[in-house]
Amino acid sequence: METVHTQGVWMAEALQKGTMEYEKHWLFVTHMGDPKAAFLIFFPIVYYLNKRTGIAVVWVTVISEWLNLVLKWILFGERPFWWVGESQLFVKNPPQVQQFPSTCETGPGSPSGHAMVTSAVWWVMVSAVASFLHSRTRSRLLTAVPYLLYVLFLVAVGLSRIFILAHFPHQVIAGTLTGFALGVVLNRTVPDRRPLLFFVQTCTGLFLGALLLHSGLEHFGVDLSWSIALAKRWCSQKDWIRMDSTPFSSLTRDCGALLGLGLAQFWKPGGWPLPWAPRTLCLALSSLALYHINRMPLPTAPPLLFYCLYFIRFTLMPQVVMVFVPGFVHLLTAKNKEE
Repeated sequence: METVHTQGVWMAEALQKGTMEYEKHWLFVTHMGDPKAAFLIFFPIVYYLNKRTGIAVVWVTVISEWLNLVLKWILFGERPFWWVGESQLFVKNPPQVQQFPSTCETGPGSPSGHAMVTSAVWWVMVSAVASFLHSRTRSRLLTAVPYLLYVLFLVAVGLSRIFILAHFPHQVIAGTLTGFALGVVLNRTVPDRRPLLFFVQTCTGLFLGALLLHSGLEHFGVDLSWSIALAKRWCSQKDWIRMDSTPFSSLTRDCGALLGLGLAQFWKPGGWPLPWAPRTLCLALSSLALYHINRMPLPTAPPLLFYCLYFIRFTLMPQVVMVFVPGFVHLLTAKNKEE
């Protein structure tokens, strides 16, 4: 793997030298490929266009990110930003690369979570758009456009992860291919209108499964905190180390979002029937609410408190989009009609 890692570092250097003027664009693309973007940005947009596809976005995000966590614990995987210094191979000829605020993630690097989750989630959205275009136009050319944009976006996300030194190229490729397969499979198993017990059981299963795997690996002498120590040692700025990039943050985020999805369907099965104009208002209000919920600072010590609050935060998000905001808008429009 040393040769693969070395070539990946030189590729990142070439990418930074050749496209540094597009730094803001790369950082924007890597932000859009963040698994959190699926919950905060794409889920509300898609849900108000098509409820089933919106539910599929949350479902696919949760399962694909959870599997990514499991794979990272099993496969380990270095990250370029710490491997450059840790390997001691570049003492005489150090690469001319720099880190960014999004670089210093604390989990293992293989496979890329951004690439894997983006590939899975965007397949759900793109296939829905392509099906809609095909049913309306019967044009193969128009139907192919969403798939072309899908490929271009995946390439952009992958290059952005290499550019910021978060991943090696082979990790991006592995994440993209795995995510695509998951997207195809999970899109056929969307838990639309499933009982709350299904979500409670699935959430519990994911949480306990991850804990058992973590405990089992540590029992056999595997130190799963190795990547956190390396990230802290080699990150160029300590304030770039974020609690929400740790493996247990993704676990609590996914379990919270899945439970929230179940609660939302339990409170209001089928959702609120709203015309297009009220849906637009719902989208604006939901996006604003999610933005402020996500921006709310959480205490990072003790870690258990942070993870509990983080779980609650993502439990609220599907309910805000599917129940609270649509219910408020429905009540508002119903009163206007009566008057």
